[in-house]
Amino acid sequence: MSTTSDRQQAPHVIPIIEQEFTDFRTEANDFLAGNQDEKKFIGFRLKQGVYGQRQAARQMVRVKLPFGGVTPLQLEGFAQVAERFAPLGKGHITTRQNIQFHHFRLDEAYDLLKILGAHGLSSREACGNVVRNVTGDPWAGVRADEPFDITPYAGAFVRYWVRNPISQLLPRKFKVTFSGSEVDAAMTAIHDIGVIPRIRTEGGKEVRGFKMLVGGGLSTMAKEAITLSEFVPVEQFLTYSEAVIRIFQDASELRKDIHKARLKFLVHRVGAEAFRKMVDERLAQDWAKQVPPLDALMYIEDEQALAPAPSTLDVNAVPAGDRPAFQKWVDENVRAQRQAGYYAVEAKVPQGDLTPAQFRGLARVLTDLGGGRARMTQDQNIVLRWIPGANLYPVWQALQPLGLGGAGVQTIEDIVSCPGTDSCKLGITSSMGLNRAISEQVQALNITDPLTRKVLINISGCPNSCGQHHLGNIGFHGAAMKQDDRQIPAYN
Repeated sequence: MSTTSDRQQAPHVIPIIEQEFTDFRTEANDFLAGNQDEKKFIGFRLKQGVYGQRQAARQMVRVKLPFGGVTPLQLEGFAQVAERFAPLGKGHITTRQNIQFHHFRLDEAYDLLKILGAHGLSSREACGNVVRNVTGDPWAGVRADEPFDITPYAGAFVRYWVRNPISQLLPRKFKVTFSGSEVDAAMTAIHDIGVIPRIRTEGGKEVRGFKMLVGGGLSTMAKEAITLSEFVPVEQFLTYSEAVIRIFQDASELRKDIHKARLKFLVHRVGAEAFRKMVDERLAQDWAKQVPPLDALMYIEDEQALAPAPSTLDVNAVPAGDRPAFQKWVDENVRAQRQAGYYAVEAKVPQGDLTPAQFRGLARVLTDLGGGRARMTQDQNIVLRWIPGANLYPVWQALQPLGLGGAGVQTIEDIVSCPGTDSCKLGITSSMGLNRAISEQVQALNITDPLTRKVLINISGCPNSCGQHHLGNIGFHGAAMKQDDRQIPAYN
């Protein structure tokens, strides 16, 4: 029988190293005292996930959530950071399953990072020219169509590459994702490395492996990933990833122009066949004979053991007055898990912003009504997993006062946007403001046509596509236009 404590905590995916916080305080104080070169300090702070904002003397911290996974204890950590350090009193879910906090002072960073670490959270290598947060399918482990759960392997990838000396100064950032099935919910096509699980039968035995894709990316010159291999056995996928990252690390021509320094430019310049040959040549080198300790690196947790007893959903037990709204929410926000009697609830988070009260309210829902495990989504929502059928109505009720009980996830009412000029140095337009304006208009239209409701809207504050405007049926990105000899913000 699981306990409340079990549901609140989980083993750390990323090891927490206290000395890094102390080192950050030392370096930050040295910089603030004027004793350190700014360019050198920027490189240092980025590796700890701290990023300068467009507002003078204000910072943003990006907290990694590998494969989007989060626990009640970690949600409490986010609540503490939001109320103590974020002047706007909120955290922001990104399209890469991170949580960002904005507008804090550099001299507050040490205390902020300490709180994160105490709650099993890490911002290590969330920014900079490193392997960024490893994203994953929010329904991995509970999908009916998955060959196997990618979660342990995504965890192994994270642990292998965080603080890895090979990946500390890449030509540019490096993004990785793990999809749970051929549906490709984690969007492997837009990542530097993307993997999709597969099973083959060899010699009468089932063998686990991954389809591996490389060289995808959005921004100003979007490229679709090419297939590196249709099947790489799980025992070899870390070695394959290292071959790709070693090629990227050594590609000196990519370092000449920061705007053309992503892996996609190399992959699509040489072509799929030539890049596969480059990988094969790396795999033939001596380093590739040393097999990474996959079993020791894997992230193992029995989520089902933490969950309440399964039960069926009986809509007729819901009060008649609530039934229509509840049924709409179930139809649009709830998925049956492959484990009988359990459901995954995608709570809609307007603009991806969560207040301390909302962080804590979600933690209570997970602890009291579910299995204590959730995952952030690439659509800036949160999936509450392991909800027994009989608990769906109480979950819906609990989400209403939090402002998170709305129906319509992944519909025209669920608009994705980056922070834009609210905080980003590169932002040209207020993507959050446009999100609010369009959301209000769409709500007023009360759209019921099923096909129209499937239209997705994505907004980026600049061409870099942090709001993934390329992926929307309607996509906006911030740009500048001239009017009367003035530069003014506009949207493409």
